[in-house]
Amino acid sequence: MPLFKNGTFVDDPWQTLADDVAVPADRSVIVSKTRYLAERDALAGRNAPLGLLLQPGEGLEEIEADLPRFAVIALAFPKFNDGRSYSTARLLRERHGFAGELRATGNILRDQVNSLHRCGFDALDVTHPGTIAALEKGAIKFVHRHYQPAAVDAVEAGPPADRPRLRVTPGQA
Repeated sequence: MPLFKNGTFVDDPWQTLADDVAVPADRSVIVSKTRYLAERDALAGRNAPLGLLLQPGEGLEEIEADLPRFAVIALAFPKFNDGRSYSTARLLRERHGFAGELRATGNILRDQVNSLHRCGFDALDVTHPGTIAALEKGAIKFVHRHYQPAAVDAVEAGPPADRPRLRVTPGQA
């Protein structure tokens, strides 16, 4: 499935590996947290980029020090009504300062796309056919004016003098 990133679909250069599949030496791969913890030393010695897949409810406690090693962290959304990955995304961006690609993967509905962006996601690996179709048609419009703080606030312009709590995405006034 193509990856939705920067407003368009692009080919995904990453391969998400099952825990029982051998890790190719020269390919960018995404591995599960369980596999990473079991093979930490071997994976750390690779020259190719490494990514991490976190399932809902998997914490960051055991891997906090290793976060800078990952070029991408994919957070799974197996069901549209499971919002735990939103919280993990905010923690990664705000508390841990993760600057790599943050990817939402799974059953994502079109109504969730703006909220995902506000939480710090910058790529979507979507399996929901309706959301894919809406993204292809450009039917999902991003909201650029907000009153709530978000993980993307660091890049948002300061508020206008007459509306002190308004946040505006740069170039979108």
